[in-house]
Amino acid sequence: MGKDLAESLLLYAVTDRRWLGENETLSDAVRAAISGGATMIQLREKDMTEDEFIEEARAVRRVCTVPLLINDNIRVCKESGADGVHLGREDMPVEKAREILGSGYIIGATAHNLSEAICSEEAGADYLGVGAAFGSSTKMDARRIISLSEYKRITGEVNIPVVAIGGITSANVEGLSGLGLAGVASVSAVFANKDIALSTRKFRKMVEDAITGSARKQTGEI
Repeated sequence: MGKDLAESLLLYAVTDRRWLGENETLSDAVRAAISGGATMIQLREKDMTEDEFIEEARAVRRVCTVPLLINDNIRVCKESGADGVHLGREDMPVEKAREILGSGYIIGATAHNLSEAICSEEAGADYLGVGAAFGSSTKMDARRIISLSEYKRITGEVNIPVVAIGGITSANVEGLSGLGLAGVASVSAVFANKDIALSTRKFRKMVEDAITGSARKQTGEI
């Protein structure tokens, strides 16, 4: 799973239905994001019942040609056919989620510092979402900014892929270059645009330049 998962984390699009246009479904928005180059989708729903969340996840799963992860909810993941879950610090422990899901599912975990990152890796997480990189307007708990040096410490110490999260846009993604990241996770850079496919395509190029390009320079490939 290692290399394939790392590649799938390059442009990790996190949904937010507040950005949906008139008569646009979440499935429409996800399909457009994938066509523009999103490499992983996280479905995040905070205001639905669990049964509604499952139905939405099933609908998104039908159009999703990249890995689909569910935010927080193990039951929704299993019943929708999703590929895994992402767990925050206050959600179900990674160990418990692994016990329920087994080895066939992707489990991501949030970390805010090196200690949390190491603990999550030891608990069985497949990747880490580390932030907030630049703050966030979409999560009330994403106010603590992570320094660039802390990102370097984390990517230098853990053996699983790390993605930066929190307030990442086309205006600031270049600042994440050279940190050893596998990719970035973003909501607004993908979904807060009228033409989602076009905006995602442009942002994907910026992410590649910042993440993949810097990695090649460090290894002497270019």
